[in-house]
This record gives sequence, structure tokens and C-alpha cells, in this order.
Amino acid sequence: MASYRLAVAATGDPDVNGQVHWDAEAAGVWLNAADDPDRCSFTLPAVVRRGDLQVAVSTNGRSPAVAAWLRRSLEESIGPEHAALLALAAEVRKDLRAERGTTETPDWQFALDEDLLDLIRSDDVDGARLRLRRALGLPGVPDFEEAAS
Repeated sequence: MASYRLAVAATGDPDVNGQVHWDAEAAGVWLNAADDPDRCSFTLPAVVRRGDLQVAVSTNGRSPAVAAWLRRSLEESIGPEHAALLALAAEVRKDLRAERGTTETPDWQFALDEDLLDLIRSDDVDGARLRLRRALGLPGVPDFEEAAS
């Protein structure tokens, strides 16, 4: 039995990669076969990371170049404000769960928008927090509301 669970075949030699594929199949090892998506048991996405935010692009192994191109496009569109939005949403989500016992609400789709991102871009995280909490039907943050008065 194989002492490994994951392999990548990228030798440039189709015969060698083919043998690696058959060996991996026989041993129950997951395989990514570069330039041979039909022999892949997993693919590797192109990933944009901003803090805890990860956006993955996959073409199911059909064109890594297209995935890389789309990732570059996303890198220009997704900035540090998106990571800050994720942190804020996680914080408010925790409060939502404590208040209601669940985080599931259709209000999220209306609460998350460009106006919220604009507040974060302008370094008004407290304003963004208040706006998000109100959009989700949570009480405002008393310390913040008193300080803003």
C-alpha cells in the first residue's frame, strides 16, 4: 500500500505520466496530472487571497491559462477592503447567531453591497458595522451610537 495520498504527475513525458496515473489509481492515491485533465482525480484552482478571503477559479483542468488570467483579473478587483468586509461580516454573524440562534437570513443579500464596501474603503468601519447590523435587524452598537452623538 502506498505511503502517500496525493501526487502530481508533471514530467512532460506522457508515457511516464500515464504510468503514474495507473499506479495512483491502483494505490487509491489522488492525482493531478498536468495537462491531462482526464487523468486527474483533483484539480488545482487559481486562487486570490486577501486575508481569510479566498476566491478560487477552476476550469476543471481544461485551461490553467484561462484560470490564471481570470485570477489576475480578480486580483485587480478584490482588494484589502474585501478582507475587512469578511472580518466585519464574521463579527456581525457571531452576534446574529447569539441574538437569534442562527445566521440564516435573506437579509444578507441586501446588507452586503458596494455602499458597505465604500464605508470600509473610507476607513469608516464603525459606520459599516452599524449599517450592517441594522440591515440584518440587529440592534445598533450602543457605545458607537453614543460616541457618534
